[in-house]
Amino acid sequence: MAEDCIFCKIINGDFNTEFVYETDKLVVFKDINPKAPIHLLLVPKMHVESLNELDDKELLGDLMMGVKEVTKKIGLKSYRTQINTGKEAGQEVFHLHIHILGK
Repeated sequence: MAEDCIFCKIINGDFNTEFVYETDKLVVFKDINPKAPIHLLLVPKMHVESLNELDDKELLGDLMMGVKEVTKKIGLKSYRTQINTGKEAGQEVFHLHIHILGK
């Protein structure tokens, strides 16, 4: 956990954020600034700054399966995923996360 990371604080329960989905390795919650009618963030519980720092193939698989499981759970059949990697690419929170956007 990174002390100054907002997502680590959310995962730790500091803000009483409601999780749409949770496993032992990841959480999913609603984006506070949605860019679509459904805009979720899938976040690994382990602090990883970005996709560039992720070396754990098992965790990567868990994240992708998490997308599949949460969209199935909420009945979202068509959706877009987005991973911003680095400041120049639009990453604002430096804790790896996957945007799930749908209508």
